[in-house]
Amino acid sequence: MSLGPVMLDVGGTELTAEDRELLQHPAVGGVILFARNYHDPEQLAALTAAIRAVREPHLLVAVDQEGGRVQRFRTGFNRLPPAGTFGRLYRQSPQAAKQAVQLSGWLMAAELQTVGVDYSFAPVLDIDRGICSAIGDRAFSQDAQGVAQLAAAWMQGVRQAGMASVGKHFPGHGGVAADSHLALPCDPRSFAELWEEELAPFRHLIDQGLEAVMPAHVVYPDVDAQPAGFSSHWLQDILRGQMGFQGVIVSDALDMAAAEAAGGFVERSRAALAAGCDQILLCNNRPAAAQVVEALGDYHDAVAQARIARLYSRHFTSRDKLQANPLWQEAQTLLAKLASGDESLLAYDPTTRGGVVL
Repeated sequence: MSLGPVMLDVGGTELTAEDRELLQHPAVGGVILFARNYHDPEQLAALTAAIRAVREPHLLVAVDQEGGRVQRFRTGFNRLPPAGTFGRLYRQSPQAAKQAVQLSGWLMAAELQTVGVDYSFAPVLDIDRGICSAIGDRAFSQDAQGVAQLAAAWMQGVRQAGMASVGKHFPGHGGVAADSHLALPCDPRSFAELWEEELAPFRHLIDQGLEAVMPAHVVYPDVDAQPAGFSSHWLQDILRGQMGFQGVIVSDALDMAAAEAAGGFVERSRAALAAGCDQILLCNNRPAAAQVVEALGDYHDAVAQARIARLYSRHFTSRDKLQANPLWQEAQTLLAKLASGDESLLAYDPTTRGGVVL
């Protein structure tokens, strides 16, 4: 059985009989986890093991573990700072900030791999323009260069741990006030403006082999009347054509209010796949998920399936082995320093192994 096009959620900290039946459907390809699925690391490891045991090849397991206010697993995990913290460091010392964010990305990925999670939906590549409260300090910086440099360093750390990265929200969510969870945002800027600013971080990471992209539920009327995640012009002509992206395109959650522009759940699922998404994200609505997987039971895209399989973690390990890694202690020291608010004492020394001197 191959990986299907639908990534969905489960209800609690253990799989139910209903969960197992749904996850065995050929249209399913992965599971996204939330805070409600987590009690402690041991329980989470058991849950992900149960998900993997449902079928072969095993389903992908993902989570939003950006840091700051978007970190689903907290107790028993290191609390990661919001991306904006590194932007403040970047203004003091770009090299120190890049070393710090690389270590933080490594820690995020390494911790997730101890509990059987394949990848996180990160990094955020949006620019914080002080407009969108849904983005805010989830963005690395208020300018394109800062976002590009810091996100690339984050990706390097994540890759060092053996995990793929997912850049979001293509082509950029920072220029609109509306939250796509609640409404359909519209960004009236020209394509030339978007290309020079919002798309610059995506171009930079794509050039470095970014593994996956999540498009935004935002309309850019100068480019296309459809939201980016439902637009073949954005996903196929621009992202894959002009920008040369060869990785996975995963839709943003199709239960969000902005996705209603594409119709009912089956219609919006088909529209996202037709536009160029390899996998669609559908959560927090079990009846809709069941309806969609039934409708997509005969859906098959061999190229998309091959791309999706690249998102498997390459380095599951134990917590004991992780804590024996010298980078672990460096990461603990870094987080303590950042949590203290004494960011000005960070200094870069290229002669040190980790690169961050505290």
